[in-house]
Amino acid sequence: MATDAAILEAGAACTRGRGSFPITRNSRRVGRNPCRAARRTAHGLSMVELLVGVAIGLLVAAGGAGFLAGNLRESRSLLVESRLMQDLRTAADVITRDLRRAGYWSGAEAGVWAPAASAVLANPYTAIAPVAAASDSVGFRYSRDATENHSVDTNEQFGYRLRNGTLEMQLGAGNWQALTDSGTVAITAFSVMPSTQEISLAAACPSACAASSATCPPRARVRSLALSISGRAVGDSHVTRTVRSNVRLRNDAISGTCQT
Repeated sequence: MATDAAILEAGAACTRGRGSFPITRNSRRVGRNPCRAARRTAHGLSMVELLVGVAIGLLVAAGGAGFLAGNLRESRSLLVESRLMQDLRTAADVITRDLRRAGYWSGAEAGVWAPAASAVLANPYTAIAPVAAASDSVGFRYSRDATENHSVDTNEQFGYRLRNGTLEMQLGAGNWQALTDSGTVAITAFSVMPSTQEISLAAACPSACAASSATCPPRARVRSLALSISGRAVGDSHVTRTVRSNVRLRNDAISGTCQT
C-alpha cells in the first residue's frame, strides 16, 4: 500500500512538471525512480491497440446495420406481397359476386307456361359472353327494374375487361371505370373460361317428344365461369401473384319447349 501511494504521489509530481522527486525510504525499498515508475504505470493505449479496437467496433456496427437493413427489406417485401394479394382478391370477389347475378329476371314468371297464358316469354337477360372460348373480357346482363319491362335497358348491361394493365368494370352501356389501382398493381393477365352442362327437362313435359324434334324436350344449361387474375406489384416487379375463382351462375338458361 505504501509503495503504491509513493508511486501515485510521484506520478502527480511528475505531472505538475517537477524535475525531481525526493528519495524516500519507500523509494529506496522499491529500487527505482518514482517518476519513471509512474510514467510506466499510467501509460494509455498504443496506436495498434486503438486501431484494433476501432476495427472491431466497425465490424460490430456493420453487422448490426446489415441485420437491420435485412429486416427492413423483409418487412417491405411482406407488405408489398400482402397488398398485392389483397388487391387481387378484392377484384376477384367483386367480379365473382357480380357474375352470380347474371341472367337475373325479375319477371321470370312470364317465362312459365300456364293454361291461361297467352304467350311464354324468353328471358331477355340470358346472354353472356364469352360462350365457349376463353377471353380477357366478360359481358352479361341482369334486371334492375322496379317494374319489369322484359327488355334490356342501358343501365342493365355489365362487364369486366383488361385494358392497359388495369381491370375495368362496365356500369351501363359504354360506361367503363377502373376496378384496380394502376399505381399499386399492374394486371398482367385476366382470363374467363366458360363451361356449360345441359340437363334434360323431358320429365316436365306432359307428353313424349317426337324423335325428329330439335326443340323438345327443353333443356336447362347450367353455366359456370373459371376466373384467373394475375398481377405484379408496381413498386417491385419481382412480386407476382395469381388468384383463381370458379363462379356458378345462379340463373340457368332454359332452351326448347315441350311438345303440344
